[in-house]
Amino acid sequence: MACGRFGRFPGRLTTTLTLFVLPGCATDDSTMTRGVSSVPFGTTSAGAVVEVFTMTNASGIEVRAITYGGIIISLKTPDRDGRWDDIVLGFDSLEPYEAGSPYFGSIIGRYGNRIAQARFSLDGETYALAANDGQNHLHGGDVGFDKVVWTGEPFEREDAVGVVLAYSSRDGEEGYPGNLDVQVTYTLTDAGELIFEYRATTDRATPVNLTQHSYFNLAGTAAGDILGHELTIDASRYTPVDTTLIPTGELAPVEGTPFDFRSPTAIGARIDADHPQLAAGLGYDHNYVLDRIGDGLQRAALVVEPVTGRTLEILTEEPGIQFYSGNFLDGTITGKHGRVYGHRSGFCLETQHYPDSPNQPAFPSTILRPGEEYGTRTVLIFGTTG
Repeated sequence: MACGRFGRFPGRLTTTLTLFVLPGCATDDSTMTRGVSSVPFGTTSAGAVVEVFTMTNASGIEVRAITYGGIIISLKTPDRDGRWDDIVLGFDSLEPYEAGSPYFGSIIGRYGNRIAQARFSLDGETYALAANDGQNHLHGGDVGFDKVVWTGEPFEREDAVGVVLAYSSRDGEEGYPGNLDVQVTYTLTDAGELIFEYRATTDRATPVNLTQHSYFNLAGTAAGDILGHELTIDASRYTPVDTTLIPTGELAPVEGTPFDFRSPTAIGARIDADHPQLAAGLGYDHNYVLDRIGDGLQRAALVVEPVTGRTLEILTEEPGIQFYSGNFLDGTITGKHGRVYGHRSGFCLETQHYPDSPNQPAFPSTILRPGEEYGTRTVLIFGTTG
């Protein structure tokens, strides 16, 4: 029995994660009562109380998110036979997230991905950032948006439940200019949509490039690696990187390389090929230049897990998508339910502007200025094959 389907949703200026469950495919989990609830999830080392919000829709889809980093700690969907499982990597408690999570499930900001030499110039002034990835700046710095406690306000509507997360990043935080007010709304609808709405305003020009960093394994909680997942990326070009994973500035064709996923290809089919770019990232850790025509939502990627039949389709308004194949997961992390996260046990597909854009004028701009509003939308659609 197929318990999922694909769908499309119009609109602008949101990031949307959409899941569908057909009638008759209810979970056997006792937590399927529709609504949103919150309980304490722990206390940070600095003494801040962290809440976990559990959102459940009328079909039994359940999403759990915490106010620390806006992290999605679990996401339950059915396979082709109606069996439910958690398909994101993470931890059972707060302490491991604080101790050194590889950005499991978190909101990334102010700038997702890398900035070369941990610095950039803007309007005649040079700004120094935290060098937290060798000589480069990664995912917002030492204390990026993934490591702060957001405020959370739950809500219920006739057709949806959710939580509004808010955070104010002060001028100079992690080296960035301007006071930046950010709001991320997670909405789980009875139609099966989990909607991420990202918005931000600033009082001074600053780079902004927000993304979501969930690690997926569509085979479920007890699965092994993701090398058998079949991936399609709608991109004819990608941005090659140097040995520190900073783009060289070239927009290179994927044709004839291991980076060509324009037709469905197993993630592991060419991951060990003799190619200098794969050596640089120890696998895939590259930004793809999407084949966009005009504005609005367009498909970026499709993932199919052939054993369970689970599928993940991604549409976005962003110009790029970072494909990361879990290369640095090495078996030293023990996650939920005691599962050891081995090499390539999860993948990320992070919709974004290109890495190092503040230093590369030929790339699409990531600069937000006073009087403007940052907003972007990405749609992840979960379903199953027949």
